[in-house]
Amino acid sequence: MNEKETISLVTSYVGKLLRTRFGKGPESVSVFLSERCIVFHLRNFMGPVEKFLLTQEEEKAFRYTRELLMESLLPELSDFLRENTGMNVSEFYYDWGVHNASGAIIGMFDPTPADSPDYPGKADVHEKVTEVTAAIQKVPEHIDSWWVNPRMLAVFRQGITVLLEKEMVELGYTEVLKAAKRRLEKRMLEQDADAGIILNKKLTDLYADWDFNLDRSIVIYIFEE
Repeated sequence: MNEKETISLVTSYVGKLLRTRFGKGPESVSVFLSERCIVFHLRNFMGPVEKFLLTQEEEKAFRYTRELLMESLLPELSDFLRENTGMNVSEFYYDWGVHNASGAIIGMFDPTPADSPDYPGKADVHEKVTEVTAAIQKVPEHIDSWWVNPRMLAVFRQGITVLLEKEMVELGYTEVLKAAKRRLEKRMLEQDADAGIILNKKLTDLYADWDFNLDRSIVIYIFEE
């Protein structure tokens, strides 16, 4: 099976899986592969109940519901990828663009810290993301980034969780912590670490997620064509 056939198979499966679990699938699913990860970009992915929750300013309930569904969905997706494509995803990250009903699911193949090939502006992107990370948490023990495709840049960080955050996770406040971090960090990444300015591209979407147990985080920048 070549890459085009693989992407077609995975795209079809993910659309059906999301539609089965959520009652409504995304309008479109775009799948992108790189050496380090696989990314599913979802567009117009919002059901009637979810829209109602958001009109009532219940974003917390919206995210909690999706969190529960994703926890049950991801193991099934992982099994499918391994059995049908040979991809071994070690960990998943995901985030939602509430403002435009979009979303991203990121599967990492190899969690071992590594340095991807250089690209113009890489050092400056790392410097800006590190400054934002240090302002909110601490300087990352490791940071790397790579182009998933010409429009999508992935930034991986490890060793960024501070003691207070670890304690909140231990006490069961993971979702509260994620909600606060998404609100603050995504705003600061857009305002203070806009990779589009560095790379001379226009930013259209930004997604961020964390695995507090593994002390890792992924940020996805998506730019205009």
